[in-house]
Amino acid sequence: MSDPTTSRERREKSSKILLVDDDRTLLHFVGEFLEREGFAVVTAGSGADALRLLYQERPDLVALDVMMPGMDGWEVCARMRELSDTPVILITAKTSENDKLRGFRLGVDDYITKPFSLAELVARIRAILARAVPHREGEPSVFRFGDLVVDLGRRQVTRNQAQLELTPTEFRLLSALARHPGQAMSQKDLVREVWGEAHEQGWSALRRYIWFLRQKIEADPERPALLVTVRGFGYRLEP
Repeated sequence: MSDPTTSRERREKSSKILLVDDDRTLLHFVGEFLEREGFAVVTAGSGADALRLLYQERPDLVALDVMMPGMDGWEVCARMRELSDTPVILITAKTSENDKLRGFRLGVDDYITKPFSLAELVARIRAILARAVPHREGEPSVFRFGDLVVDLGRRQVTRNQAQLELTPTEFRLLSALARHPGQAMSQKDLVREVWGEAHEQGWSALRRYIWFLRQKIEADPERPALLVTVRGFGYRLEP
């Protein structure tokens, strides 16, 4: 049996992080720290460079600053989502509810606010990378819920045979529920599986993403029949 710690370290050493910020000093400082932690690092000083490197380098995760001249982080993230489902951590000084909601709608996987701890950034990167591949060896790869089909191996969701466009976070949340068909999952378990223990916005983020998912998978999102609420506990995906 392989050592899980060794496997994790091997995965991290092969993981490539794209850092995007117009502050070259910050890029150098954060990049060196991540490299010491075992990650490969690619840096971009503008939104245009970030999109080019996303295509050329195929990073495993993008850490993206919001406040950049020209093409800001919002626009970069929107364009990235047209090209890839690569996980994105948004680095921002903006902490308002509207800003976070805007990021979630664009498919951001996590937020970290300036000033931030480098150790916290590494912890968030590792948590997201650990959840980036939802299909686990030895488990079924396809789950059916009426006309909804969740294919973990192909990272594909269809409804009435039409493919649904889900953000990476929406897919992780739906996958977590799909692995337990008909079983109620607590809010705490869902937050831990989708965002990790350290995510301070987990509870509110969960409620937002449940709403987002229902808009895409339910025939009538106001009267959900698939993704149902278990009052006072969590949520269940009906088989």
